[in-house]
Amino acid sequence: MTIKKLMAALFATAGLAALPASAANIFIVNFDGPGEGFNDPTPAAPVGGNPGTTLGEQRLNAFAYAASIWGANLQSTVDIYVGARMDPLACDANSAVLGSAGPTFVNRDFPAAPGQGTVVAGHWYHIALANKLAGEDFVPDFVHISARFNSELGKPNCLAGSPFYLGIDGNAGTLIDLSTVLLHEFGHGLGFSTTTNGTTGAYNGGFPSIYDKFAYDNDANKAWNQMTDAQRAASALNSRRLVWTGLNTWVSALFTLDFGTPQLQITKPFSIAGLYQVGEAAFGAQLDDKRVEQKVGQVVDQTNGTGLACTALSTANAKAVKGKVALVDRGVCGFAVKAKVVQDAGAKAMIVVENVDVTPPADMAGVDATVKIPSVRVTLATGNAIKGALAGGDDVKVQLEMNWLQLRGADRLGRTMLFNPKPFQPGSSISHWDTSAERNLLMEPFINADLTHSVKPPKDLTLPMLKDIGW
Repeated sequence: MTIKKLMAALFATAGLAALPASAANIFIVNFDGPGEGFNDPTPAAPVGGNPGTTLGEQRLNAFAYAASIWGANLQSTVDIYVGARMDPLACDANSAVLGSAGPTFVNRDFPAAPGQGTVVAGHWYHIALANKLAGEDFVPDFVHISARFNSELGKPNCLAGSPFYLGIDGNAGTLIDLSTVLLHEFGHGLGFSTTTNGTTGAYNGGFPSIYDKFAYDNDANKAWNQMTDAQRAASALNSRRLVWTGLNTWVSALFTLDFGTPQLQITKPFSIAGLYQVGEAAFGAQLDDKRVEQKVGQVVDQTNGTGLACTALSTANAKAVKGKVALVDRGVCGFAVKAKVVQDAGAKAMIVVENVDVTPPADMAGVDATVKIPSVRVTLATGNAIKGALAGGDDVKVQLEMNWLQLRGADRLGRTMLFNPKPFQPGSSISHWDTSAERNLLMEPFINADLTHSVKPPKDLTLPMLKDIGW
């Protein structure tokens, strides 16, 4: 009761930023104190379509702009209130938490209002969606989404020189576009997140979320609302095998995502034959330009049996990789350095083996215009499988290629992948699209510079996903 009275008092005294009439009315509730956040009086020149003349006013305008985009794309007879504030969040010179948002409540087993959709029994719904489906506000004294964003961004101790861009025209350049960040975080509050514990697999209060109904593991052949706790915990680490099965998203992905998925196919020996995930290189030939089909030759230039390929190869190692795909280990020197070393020894391509147990394999940075061969990165498990076959006397034959029949960021059936790396990343795992998606999507765990302010196809898949769960 004390919490409810406090929230009601804040609601009564906070300033409301009303939005133009739209399909769903979304209001920003200013929870900042005098002189801070939205109330910061620091003078600011209007920028990028944002007419505010103080820092606080521009921030509030950006919030209202993002809310208006979501309001124009959603249908609800119940007003949605977002409690928002600007606070110092975790950050340092090299990284920062930009913001966070989520539902203030979840609800289940409520009756749907006529014409508002279907409620799946025994599943949690974020409160804004529950209100929409029921046609009534279950928590009239509370905000429905709670949002916090970093007030320190761009200061010397917090990604210095990279503040939020407060314009609403999408021309952020090298700055961080606040409107995009807001659209992303509001998406979480509207329903793009599970209420289930991804680490333990345990349901919230013993019930799955509606999100779990559509999160499907391709190896377990089950959705999250059909699994045991242990199965969900394992699925949360089963990288790029967890997909979204909602029909709206599946259809929309066909004209939103790009075709062409990089892959490693081992064709020999039979014992390890199959398709394997790869990370791409920023240097050298790209797989969409050059397909390679060759045997694998392993570099072993260290006494512990690893092959770092950081300096010119010995005669034996050069002979092992000439005309083949060089298998090297991550570590000590840059990826482009390794590629140049094995290229100079006559290798046709390079596979870099990860040196820790993480998945999926990350892309490889580096610059060297003299590198002309393609390179990929594989997991430690994939690398060990190849090494084991080679050690057993088998020839290993691989194809490095682009699968032009598979959407980038989707499985072979066209279902968009969810983000579930190993190790588990609290706050990011499960409740985002996978980072392999191209075009880049709003609800990936990272804000990419090429994102637009659209939440629907052909620019984005967030709106179709929200329609899948009931919006």
